[in-house]
Amino acid sequence: MILSAPGTKSLKTPLYFVKPATNSGGFTMTKTSATTAKGTSSATTDEEQEVDRGSRRNQTNDNPSADLVRVYLNGIGKTALLSAEDEVELAQAIEVGLYAEYKLNNAEKLTRAEKRDLKILAREGKKARSHLLEANLRLVVSLAKRYTGRGMPLLDLIQEGNLGLIRAMEKFDYAKGFKFSTYATWWIRQAITRGMADQSRTIRLPVHLVEQVNKLSRIKREMYQSLGREATNEELSEESGIDENKIEMLLRQSRDPVSLDMPVGTDEEAPLGDFIEDAEATDAETAVVASMRHSDIRGVIDTLEKREQDVIRLRYGLDDGVPRTLDQIGRRFGLSRERVRQIEREVMAKLRDGNRADRLREYAL
Repeated sequence: MILSAPGTKSLKTPLYFVKPATNSGGFTMTKTSATTAKGTSSATTDEEQEVDRGSRRNQTNDNPSADLVRVYLNGIGKTALLSAEDEVELAQAIEVGLYAEYKLNNAEKLTRAEKRDLKILAREGKKARSHLLEANLRLVVSLAKRYTGRGMPLLDLIQEGNLGLIRAMEKFDYAKGFKFSTYATWWIRQAITRGMADQSRTIRLPVHLVEQVNKLSRIKREMYQSLGREATNEELSEESGIDENKIEMLLRQSRDPVSLDMPVGTDEEAPLGDFIEDAEATDAETAVVASMRHSDIRGVIDTLEKREQDVIRLRYGLDDGVPRTLDQIGRRFGLSRERVRQIEREVMAKLRDGNRADRLREYAL
């Protein structure tokens, strides 16, 4: 077999198949006679031709990345599409190349001629790998275009799809008789959807949760078309087999976040954030009452004796918000724990009687 390189010219180096030797425990190499034609595009299937036409037809100047996509398509369009026979030959060449690399790295005794032949096989395997990938890059573009408008730029979708294409090439088994492009489609779609799950949302969701959200969204659209109205959570639960409580959670997760800086109103002058209450913010009335209470408590404490003021401030952390224990206060003033307790008790008794109590009683309501 004469392998076709990633372009239009054929390689002159014949492909060898490596077979185990019968007696010596080594290996022998035999040539194959099949050739890959220069014009492989004439043998392409209708599906692949549609991929090629669709990738170019869908380019528009409205997309900011249209020029970059066009440059990319022009580059990948130089490699002809492959027939099923071409895919098998390239897959065989890749397999032989991998085996040759293994023998080069692990065989203990190789003659100079054997090393030369194995290096040729390994090099041809790498070329076949590149050719198989390059010939299917347009398939990635065609599939990636179906996922545009969902939070990821087209070029990023293509990049994720290319990773899926590489994975498909690593897993492809030509002996099962499937076309590589058909087999690779599943891997490409999976890579794109996984990439979208990781990158398309402002708030990332786990992949398994994204798959459930997508499933529920699809069922919701289908039920809207059949019922002519929005389906209830109970109906969605019955149709999807998902618990009704989880339905509510998935619907919340499927909502897109909205910027607080988004202009609203007829004149669109005020941002949305100006109309949303901050649930964590303290309202003005509460702040004023807290300030007055703090001021009155300080005023009442100032009417006590100096030591009583110091003890009660430390005991309840009135100055720094850090309450002290009886032992800590006692060590600070050279008093016993019990004496500090007595002072605290005396202060509390004073605060409950007379004018002092009247000033603080309204805050206890």
